[in-house]
Amino acid sequence: MKISVVGTGYVGLVSGTCLAESGITVTCVDIDELKIEKLKEGIIPIYEPGLSELVLDNVEKNRLRFTTSLKESIERSDALFIAVGTPPDEDGSADLTYVLNVAREIGQNMEDYIVVLTKSTVPIGTSHKVKAAIQGELDKRGVNIPFDVASNPEFLKEGSAVKDFMEPDRIVVGTESERARKVVERLYHPFTQQGFQLINMDIPSAEMTKYAANSMLATRISFMNDIANLCELVGADVNVVRKGIGADPRIGKKFLFPGCGYGGSCFPKDVKALIKIGAEYGHEMGVLKAVEEVNDRQKHLMAKKVLDYYKGNVKGKRFALWGLSFKPQTDDMREAPSMVVIDDLLAAGAEIVAYDPIAMEEAKRRMGDKVKYADDEYEALQGADALIVVTEWADFRVPKFTFVENALKEKVIFDGRNIYDPKQMKEFGYEYISIGRS
Repeated sequence: MKISVVGTGYVGLVSGTCLAESGITVTCVDIDELKIEKLKEGIIPIYEPGLSELVLDNVEKNRLRFTTSLKESIERSDALFIAVGTPPDEDGSADLTYVLNVAREIGQNMEDYIVVLTKSTVPIGTSHKVKAAIQGELDKRGVNIPFDVASNPEFLKEGSAVKDFMEPDRIVVGTESERARKVVERLYHPFTQQGFQLINMDIPSAEMTKYAANSMLATRISFMNDIANLCELVGADVNVVRKGIGADPRIGKKFLFPGCGYGGSCFPKDVKALIKIGAEYGHEMGVLKAVEEVNDRQKHLMAKKVLDYYKGNVKGKRFALWGLSFKPQTDDMREAPSMVVIDDLLAAGAEIVAYDPIAMEEAKRRMGDKVKYADDEYEALQGADALIVVTEWADFRVPKFTFVENALKEKVIFDGRNIYDPKQMKEFGYEYISIGRS
């Protein structure tokens, strides 16, 4: 079986590479000529554990190739995935410009039956727009070529995307014809053969499933952050509360960790988009509005804790900041809480020296020289008044506290991810400020 994946961003590159690893011949397409040339040379544009090795291996086995020609890739494909970006528009809705541009180009170049699957996160009803765009181009050509559109949302977590794709907890597919369903079942046969679950449904339900899943996870995070802030006020320990409620199988243990807010390419964008979709249909998404409000407030929490500790006067003080990416195992800084913490403290007159194991180049691209950058976590501490932990990288979980103590001017740690034990910090003589723990 041969397929094409249009878009070599995070979703497209991971999906295309993993499908190639399953034995399918995959052509990845992108209009960015420089990116395609680099991919052909084995230079991967994103950081994702295990991805680089899979790309190189499948290119060598001729199961994975890269091109800028959509026309060329369509001619040799049984199915085509649209995996281009859907950035938020000014009003919070998903921008479908790139998706529909691809759809029109498909209609301009297809010569035989093909199944077009939307892999990008798109609003409910997008598949109908994609179908209309393709059909419009076929009508302009005066040809009658059958095709189907399907929805196949991705559920990849940055930092474990390869594992998520190769060992999926579910594969969701929305189709509207038996012919399309059979193509998709053939496409995912290497996975269903291993016992992984393929859930067939109608297209609107598949499109909704993606938004509902991410919004539910974002809701859990904001809920726990709100509970954590209340725990501080009433003298409770959110870590114990988390364990207590997580023991209930109806609730479960995952996504109950409080922190300084969620970020990344998915949750903020998808929550906004679902709120917008609700508004378009005259339905207010009250819970999600609250989720977004809590998250926006939570991103300012660590800077507020710092300012409260120093009674509002941090002018001239220097802070070491550990962690820039929105989560571990990625260099993604989109909507990262670290950027809010940095902006708030810089505005108050502080100086920041930052370090992240992976995201340093991305940070320099985004922030330039408004902060200083260290070569490792301990260098960041030299001469700092206090340490602020924003991302829970494994490198930071068990630091050499003798190095920390000797480098800091004062033994003060602000922990935005609750990765240290308050009792141990007290024994070590640190002023330790975390989230939801007195």
